[in-house]
Amino acid sequence: MTRTLNQVLATLPAKRRAKIEQRASELATLKDLRQQSNERRKLAVSLGVGQDTISRIERRSDMLLSTLRRYAEAMGGKLELVAEFPHRPRMVIDQITTTREKSRSRPQAKSKHDAKSRHPSKRHPATA
Repeated sequence: MTRTLNQVLATLPAKRRAKIEQRASELATLKDLRQQSNERRKLAVSLGVGQDTISRIERRSDMLLSTLRRYAEAMGGKLELVAEFPHRPRMVIDQITTTREKSRSRPQAKSKHDAKSRHPSKRHPATA
């Protein structure tokens, strides 16, 4: 038989329910944050985007950290990225590269001319 979350919570000890409720109150969606601090119009003006863009940002499940940082800062907050590892203290990552770096591991694209000169067997018969 399927049970609802409330039914499952009701079977837990009071201390455990309190701990779960406390943790749930610490979690929030972007929409929850905006509703607590600013209205959508003010946030859109602050970010220099339309209100429809704010809605799209709030519905995303994956976004750039820079977008999330701008969103938090527009509401007067600060974004912190924290990494947690087993048996180690929490680490606040305070600097992430803000400019795009070229990947050195990626080979550069070859021009068609280079490809033809390296593979003589693939040349067109008329040019061989």
